[in-house]
Amino acid sequence: MNRPYRPARVLASALAAGSLLAAGACSDADGASDTVSASPAAERSPDAVADPGRAPSPSATPALTRAGAKAALITAADLEDDWTQANDAASWRDKLLLGKVDIAAFLKGKAAAADCQRLLHSLYSDSLLGRAPGASALTGFTDPRARLLYQVGDYGEASVKKSLDWLRSLPRKCGQFTATGSDGGKRTVQVVSAPLPTVGDDRAGVTVTVKGTADGQPITLTTDVAALRVVASGATVINGGLSGADRRSTEAAVRAGAQRLKDVLAGKTPAPHPSEFD
Repeated sequence: MNRPYRPARVLASALAAGSLLAAGACSDADGASDTVSASPAAERSPDAVADPGRAPSPSATPALTRAGAKAALITAADLEDDWTQANDAASWRDKLLLGKVDIAAFLKGKAAAADCQRLLHSLYSDSLLGRAPGASALTGFTDPRARLLYQVGDYGEASVKKSLDWLRSLPRKCGQFTATGSDGGKRTVQVVSAPLPTVGDDRAGVTVTVKGTADGQPITLTTDVAALRVVASGATVINGGLSGADRRSTEAAVRAGAQRLKDVLAGKTPAPHPSEFD
């Protein structure tokens, strides 16, 4: 699906107005934007802790290691169109996503409103699947009209399943609602289901559209939001901008991400080019 073209200066104007805020972040020595974290427990086998001299037994649910999380990240070669890896993805924040949901407008009451509030917060804070207690890594890509954030982590199978169920429920629970920004401005938010390629052990996707204003001018932020599970690990794709969300790139990221994560958990090295595992 082709995205309506909007000159890059429109996005630049919104950035200057504060609707999209990005700050610098630390990068690897080679300029990559990968950010990796892990708890010490994620790097060790329970068997090794109990008896250092005994070889660890095979695990039915392989844990994602620090190195594995980084290896599981997608690359620009995995995406459609002209994407470039960014150096500041860890600090990307979209101010249009900041807002307090109007609870009074929900016929289903506070519970549904809380789910919609959680959606806005998780998109703003890059915590769609929560915070990974084990290893995690993220990277981001830009083109002239959009940004794509990819994150992978060891969240635990039960936790990822619960998060995917929650994401699938949002079109029904939220649909369309209003949020009020810190400046008092009203944002109209719409959440609809978005089908994903049948990859990984499970997956869920939605498209989120936020309409508001920047510098007195109406703007619309459209974002594809996708999450997938492979065993106990999960990955998320957040892709969009003021000119819309490119579904081809979202689907390409989901396909490549699921295969890379599957390979890493199987002890394999992910193929360097998409054509080798498509």
